[in-house]
Amino acid sequence: MAAATAVAGAAEAAHLQACGCKGIRSCLICERLRQGPPPWQISTQKKYHFLYCPDSGCAVGPEDSDFKGWAFPFPGVTLIKDFVTPEEEAEMVHLMDSDPWKLSQSGRRKQDYGPKVNFRKQKLKMAGFQGLPSFSQKVVQRMGLYPGLEDFQPVEQCNLDYSPERGSAIDPHLDDAWLWGERLVSLNLLSATVVSMSCEAPGSLLLSEAPSVGPDASDGSVVAPSRSVPCQEVEVAISVPCRSLLVLTGAARHQWAHAIHRRHINARRVCATFRELSSEFLPGGKQQTLGRELLQAALSFRGRPV
Repeated sequence: MAAATAVAGAAEAAHLQACGCKGIRSCLICERLRQGPPPWQISTQKKYHFLYCPDSGCAVGPEDSDFKGWAFPFPGVTLIKDFVTPEEEAEMVHLMDSDPWKLSQSGRRKQDYGPKVNFRKQKLKMAGFQGLPSFSQKVVQRMGLYPGLEDFQPVEQCNLDYSPERGSAIDPHLDDAWLWGERLVSLNLLSATVVSMSCEAPGSLLLSEAPSVGPDASDGSVVAPSRSVPCQEVEVAISVPCRSLLVLTGAARHQWAHAIHRRHINARRVCATFRELSSEFLPGGKQQTLGRELLQAALSFRGRPV
């Protein structure tokens, strides 16, 4: 009996080495071993769903919902389609795959190009950080050609690899604001996906008639009727095409958590997320000297995954 238990334990340990899940996180690999998802991993579904409209900058009710024709402003989202060409995409992913991927939580794999950070203790180490990868230099230069990104200087790049076979996902979260600055910039490669936004703030969102877009749109001078919906029950879906660049700022960066649900990963997806420094590490900030060292290293574009 003891021998059988030991064998089973060894098999489980070997199997779990194929995933990077810890604590309450899980993926299809460890869920199969456990014969089903643990109860705490079954995410609560939001009651009300809206779709982000890039043309109006609003979250609008879907055609098949009770909120058809209703919307609310959703600022802080910029979507730049066809940011890279298919050829550039293929070359970038090829170069990423030339370096090892590390197992990560919830069925993801990752490559980090940045300082080692302890966000809880607010400490970081430069050791091992040699900069962003060389293949990102042209991408970063191109970002500066777009409004709102002219002065964007990323100091960290995180590549994440999502796979439907692993059940890859990422839970709703807000990125750190002690080290990372105002803009989060993500390049979506290999397949389209959906970024799901949610907010746990109390209160209600005020809805109004969805704005018209296009040449026949009205000037909005007529007072429109309104209704409200509990903020904590709302999820906003941002459709992110392949090879597009997604920028989150303001409320979309600091108030609305972002997530990738497992059901929205239908093929391999690689995402490269670029982060800039917060004001504490910029000229005039308490840690401006360290910030200058980080930027100098990052923008040398000589890095390898750390």
